[in-house]
Amino acid sequence: MNTPSLETARLILRKFTEQDMEALFLILQDKEVNRFLPWYPVKSMEEARKFYKERYASKYARPQAYAYAICLKKDNDPIGYIEVDMEEHHDFGYGLRREFWHKGIVTEAGKAVIRQVKTDGLPYITATHDRNNPRSGGVMRNVGMKYQYSYEEQWQPKDILVIFRMYQLNFDGNEDRVYKKYWDTSAVHFIEPNI
Repeated sequence: MNTPSLETARLILRKFTEQDMEALFLILQDKEVNRFLPWYPVKSMEEARKFYKERYASKYARPQAYAYAICLKKDNDPIGYIEVDMEEHHDFGYGLRREFWHKGIVTEAGKAVIRQVKTDGLPYITATHDRNNPRSGGVMRNVGMKYQYSYEEQWQPKDILVIFRMYQLNFDGNEDRVYKKYWDTSAVHFIEPNI
């Protein structure tokens, strides 16, 4: 049950391991890749190892986790990551090395992960993206998610004001369910037309 490996036409989705630190460092050190993510780019292998321990090894110790390295089948080396959080929001998130952008890789990986979490009985997933990063919203739509609302947040740890767009995909037939926590906790929230 804990992070089952998945395969798609081009990809292997599997756990990160201690042997993946150089590949993880390449993903996490790029300023552009990490521009819209809730952490600063790492500056050393030591920081990449710490990131692995805190964000991956700790999740793999739990009974249910969806935190994958995105690997091309040809070499099984991580070029990105994709995950669904097991907290209440079931947040769907991803990152990919820049040289692999615009090839449909995250969409392909996302569809496989979504099939798995749906099969395993998660009722829904959510995802948010900075309004200044509309391509991320494109990925969310490509995997079947629907825009619900936008909200403002003083985003940490970067301490910048961001307008996020929140997307959701329900699996249990409850099409009217909307995860409202971000709406309820943000003084500024609204629905943007034509998204």
